[in-house]
Amino acid sequence: MIFMSMHIHPSWLTALSSEFTSKYWEELTTFLKDAYATTPCFPPAPAIFRAFDLTPFDRVKVVILGQDPYHTPGAAMGLAFSVPNGSKSQPSLRNILKELESDLGIKRAETDLTDWAEQGVLLLNSVLTVRSGEAASHTDKGWEQFTDGVIHQLSEDREHIIFVLWGSYAAGKIPLIDTTKHIIIISSHPSPFSSYRGFFGSKPFSQTNEVLKQWGYSEIKWG
Repeated sequence: MIFMSMHIHPSWLTALSSEFTSKYWEELTTFLKDAYATTPCFPPAPAIFRAFDLTPFDRVKVVILGQDPYHTPGAAMGLAFSVPNGSKSQPSLRNILKELESDLGIKRAETDLTDWAEQGVLLLNSVLTVRSGEAASHTDKGWEQFTDGVIHQLSEDREHIIFVLWGSYAAGKIPLIDTTKHIIIISSHPSPFSSYRGFFGSKPFSQTNEVLKQWGYSEIKWG
C-alpha cells in the first residue's frame, strides 16, 4: 500500500490483488512516498483512491474516464472531473454540466460528483496523482499500468458496464474493453479546446440511462 491513510473498498483489494503485488506497484509506491513528502501534490493522500472507496468493484455500472487530476489547489478530490462544492469550477466540468442540462434538462448546481460515484459511476482518472501546478507531472510512473488493469479487470470479470470515453486519450482504452459484454459511449473531450467538436450534443447521460433501463438496472440520478 502507498499510505497508511489510504481508503479503498475491500472489493478492489481482491479484484486487483495482482496489481498490488507487482513490481511496478512497488516502484510507484516509492515514487509517491517521496513526491508527497517533498512537494505539494493532489489530491490529498487520503483521497487518492476515493473513487475506489465510493464505488465498489461489484457495483460499478458506469465508468467515466479522465486523464489526470486537477493541478490547482483545492480542486482535485479523487474523483475524475469532480471538484468540491463552493470551490472554483473547472472548464471541463462546466461543459459537462452544460451538456447535462441540454441532454436531460437538469441544471445541476453541485460540482461535487460524489452522488454519482455512490450510484455506481466510477469516476476514474488514468493517472491518480499530480504535482501542484504541473499538469501530467505524474504520468509514466506506473499509474497508467494500474488503471489499465482496472479497466481490463472490470471488462473481464463483470458484465453490462457502460464505458464513457471522452476524447482521443480515453478512446485509446477501447482495446481493453470486451464490447461483446459492455457498451462504449464515445465523443470528443469536454475541454473548451474540443467540446464543440462533438461533445456538445452527444447526450451521454440519456444514452447511459437508456442502456441501463434496457438491461433492467436502475438509472443514474444525475441531478
